[in-house]
Amino acid sequence: HHMEENMDINAGTIIDGEENLQQVGQRIFDKMLAVASGEPTKNEITGHREFAIWRTGPML
Repeated sequence: HHMEENMDINAGTIIDGEENLQQVGQRIFDKMLAVASGEPTKNEITGHREFAIWRTGPML
């Protein structure tokens, strides 16, 4: 749950065994509807404007 406070959706709960794919999919869908209806994302709330995908491990 590292940096969970910075994420709108933490899908790592699937690997942790806390939720299944369908449950996380429903959370994603619900969040998508909420954001489309005007709910701000965590980036908007904190004022962050950048987006970065961190890669770990070897890359080709």
